[in-house]
Amino acid sequence: MSSEDCLWGGPPSRFGADRDWGERAARPLRLVAGAGAQPTEEELAALRDGLNRRDEPAAALVKAMKASDLHRALAAGPSESAPEPLRAFFDVVLDRPAWVDDRLLARGAEACRTFGMDAGLVLAYGSLLGGYRTGAALEPLVRTGRLTGGETLRRIQETSIWWREVTAPGGLAPGGEGFRLCVHVRVMHALVNAKLEADPSWEWARRGVPINQYDQASTLGVFSTSFLLHLRLLGVRVSRADSRAVMHLWSYIGWLMGVDEQWLPHTERRGRRLLYHFLSYDPPPDDNSVALARALIDMTDELATSRRRRIYERERALSVSSWLLGRAAMRDLRLPYRPPWYGLTRVAANLLMSQGLGRLPGGRKLLLARGERQAHAQFARWGTQLNVVATKPNAAGTSVPQ
Repeated sequence: MSSEDCLWGGPPSRFGADRDWGERAARPLRLVAGAGAQPTEEELAALRDGLNRRDEPAAALVKAMKASDLHRALAAGPSESAPEPLRAFFDVVLDRPAWVDDRLLARGAEACRTFGMDAGLVLAYGSLLGGYRTGAALEPLVRTGRLTGGETLRRIQETSIWWREVTAPGGLAPGGEGFRLCVHVRVMHALVNAKLEADPSWEWARRGVPINQYDQASTLGVFSTSFLLHLRLLGVRVSRADSRAVMHLWSYIGWLMGVDEQWLPHTERRGRRLLYHFLSYDPPPDDNSVALARALIDMTDELATSRRRRIYERERALSVSSWLLGRAAMRDLRLPYRPPWYGLTRVAANLLMSQGLGRLPGGRKLLLARGERQAHAQFARWGTQLNVVATKPNAAGTSVPQ
């Protein structure tokens, strides 16, 4: 079924299913999006169309090759001996847009690593949990069975490793591990899409394309725009230069993963406006939202070594979630609201470290070293091997994991 075949004379019924809820949920974004935040008629038409559009280059690849052959071909990478469909796909992926600036990519990646443990807190309890607040993109996740039960921690680990690799020095250079993982995830999304599109139970008129352009762009927003907004709520200093670089980094990551150029955020202001458009027309939370939110909070039990530690980890997760998302979002997810004691603890710590030490000569270098230690400590708690990122350049002039 082509994307044109999915058009039903109007958008899928999930689009703007409850405008009152959407406007309430998106109000904080509207307040920070600036003047003219409301979408134009042209932008609304693009949003509707995006629900019925997929990543066509990746879709063409998975249609042309068997899954077993595809995995082997991806591992081998592009070459003259690679199958023609794979070479055609890599012709697209390796044709970097003219706007990509390697200096901005490097600065954005370094900034992400200097945020340390606060980046992990925001990604888990701001970006991921906040994304569960709407039922928009959750059905494909639930059908894969990867984000509930015992699989939750494993999926969080995988996402964290991907995040570390795309923010590693040289990670997004062709041949870099971050680049490779982005391409791999993009093709895996296309495989999931193909499977769900062939499933007779998929509700096309309600949901549109399973993994569609609208939802991919919205997800990019929670890793970029929402990420920076939530960091500031924890007291983290995000300079204007770092903001520009981080948004540039995630715009390129989004492009690599098949997000349409029209929805790449590029700047925080544009990102806030786009994210407001998505959330205000998203459907309210559903049973998937509640199940996935509960699984994410329950994941803390797997990390605890004692009853006391289990209680602390759960209360910490609920407290920082309450601080980042607010009472209404916690209610939507049917999670108990907690006083924001842990969020305020991070604000106090960051007034000293990020806002204070980070402004001093050599402070950024110290924050980066601290962030690396915190990342390694987190992966050690998970029992996951994490490569040590060295600063020694390779022959291509980029830094590689040792």
